[in-house]
Amino acid sequence: MATIEETITELARAYNNPIYFETDPIIFPKHFYMLMNGEKGLFNETPSCNASITLQDVEIAGLVAAHLAWGRRDMIVRDTKRAMDEMGWQPYKYVMEGKYRNSDSSLHRTVKWSEFARICQNMREYYSEHESVETLSADQIRVKIYGQKSNLKMANKKIHMFRRWMVRNDGIVDLGLWKKTDPAELVIPLDVHVHRSALKLGITGRKSCDFTTALQITRFLKRIFPQDPCLGDFALFAYAASASQEVTKNEKTTK
Repeated sequence: MATIEETITELARAYNNPIYFETDPIIFPKHFYMLMNGEKGLFNETPSCNASITLQDVEIAGLVAAHLAWGRRDMIVRDTKRAMDEMGWQPYKYVMEGKYRNSDSSLHRTVKWSEFARICQNMREYYSEHESVETLSADQIRVKIYGQKSNLKMANKKIHMFRRWMVRNDGIVDLGLWKKTDPAELVIPLDVHVHRSALKLGITGRKSCDFTTALQITRFLKRIFPQDPCLGDFALFAYAASASQEVTKNEKTTK
């Protein structure tokens, strides 16, 4: 019988694969990352031939996609695409021009266009003085970019997911654009699905889906992947997905 460490290693290696992320919100920053490197993007929509793609375009696309990353994947992709359409697929230009769609209609679930406008304004103020958000901690991104109150107890799943996209540099799924941040210092993006996987595998016994639990899971994964604990994120994602499929299968069998 495989140990927990062996199971996680096997799943991580198998699911750190682009085929499982073709409909994941990472496709939006990856689109601009590919354009920045002279490759064909993932979407047909591209900026004008006179526009140059920058690190800021990748970061802004990632920040928007991460903020909308809750709910069904197809809805996340649909609504993030709506945001990119509004930006004319030139995120940095749109943010810095300061003319935002601002209404109480929904962009994605409970996220209104007015919230999107406030985030764009926050990014405009930040990028007016800084070149990158890499220097910000997760809590600082929460406050300075998303305009939320500081809360060091929150898991901040979306922000740690965004940081994983930008930092991990194995050239497979994540982008590896941030060179000043060590992948070994990343924290697992903890949501209810990853938390459930960690509980079932015995990685944690904590019932709270908070930052303390995220750190505990990260420390365990660091024993397996010392230089890259967030490689384990793919394993916990895969374990949650397989468990969900098994539940669905059992439900069909019993009906």
